[in-house]
Amino acid sequence: MQKILLAHGGGGEETGALIREVFQKHFSNEALNALEDAAVLSWPTDRIAFTTDSFTVDPPFFSGGDIGKLAVAGTVNDLCVMGARARFLSAGFIIEEGFPLQDLETIAVSMAREASLSGLSIVTGDTKVMPRGDLKGIVINTSGVGEILYDGLSASAVATGDTIIVSGTVGDHGACILASREGIDFKLALESDCASLWPLVASVLDSGARVHAMRDPTRGGLAAVLNEWARQSAVEIEVAEEAVPVHNAVRGACELLGIEPTHLASEGRVVLAVHAAAAEAVLAALQSHSAGEGSRVIGTVLASERPRVVLRSAHNTRRIMDPPSGEILPRIC
Repeated sequence: MQKILLAHGGGGEETGALIREVFQKHFSNEALNALEDAAVLSWPTDRIAFTTDSFTVDPPFFSGGDIGKLAVAGTVNDLCVMGARARFLSAGFIIEEGFPLQDLETIAVSMAREASLSGLSIVTGDTKVMPRGDLKGIVINTSGVGEILYDGLSASAVATGDTIIVSGTVGDHGACILASREGIDFKLALESDCASLWPLVASVLDSGARVHAMRDPTRGGLAAVLNEWARQSAVEIEVAEEAVPVHNAVRGACELLGIEPTHLASEGRVVLAVHAAAAEAVLAALQSHSAGEGSRVIGTVLASERPRVVLRSAHNTRRIMDPPSGEILPRIC
């Protein structure tokens, strides 16, 4: 089996062959194929959104996806929750010497497929190879540029009276990675929810509903998102504990390991704060899409002198939903 060599990152013939036979082969477009030091782009627009992220997930292949799909979807999602449609993407690869070349090509194919779903182009990139043992596997850095189509979305725009909605079950990705990495067989089907959110988000924004904030609950999960909103908007968010959708497989894994599902990452879900009068329309728009069939209203925003998130139980008791503390699961995304 062919493997990545240090020479593949040296800038010579081996690097050129890797670019031609893997990246250019699968990412082909006019800007990339020019093979210049920078992509030259033509794109008339008044406002753009720009984001960057690095993906270190271990293992790089998991049920429901791989590091390539995750890198593209994660960047698309960071743009779309700001009301922007992703247009251009850069991809930087840091690869351990000895990494199987076939695995790298599988990752490239996955990235190309995910990019096509959102209509974006991977236009520039870079490859570095680290000596064996200095890095485990592969790390991908992506930066994305998107066209802002909908203004006004902000973590500081959550308002008293807003309804909180989540587009599906939470914690799926985190539980899947945990099980894959540790080789734990929970006797339950655990699969990552990794997916690009743009088609789902666009259906909500196209409905004209008043959406104040959106976020994809990745590292830190739902609890981290809601606590950030509470702090930045100076509000109290009350969540109905029984309304938060959690797969039985994820709930079982969390109970076994003593982890809160709301602290685990999701990679294909969106959390929304919407004007109460728009909640029904937003829920209908989400549920009309296959990726949003499990959407639920999970809470409401209250006026308070103390920014916080509170869980209300089925017995009407209330307790604080703390954000996660420490590193629950490294290299999750």
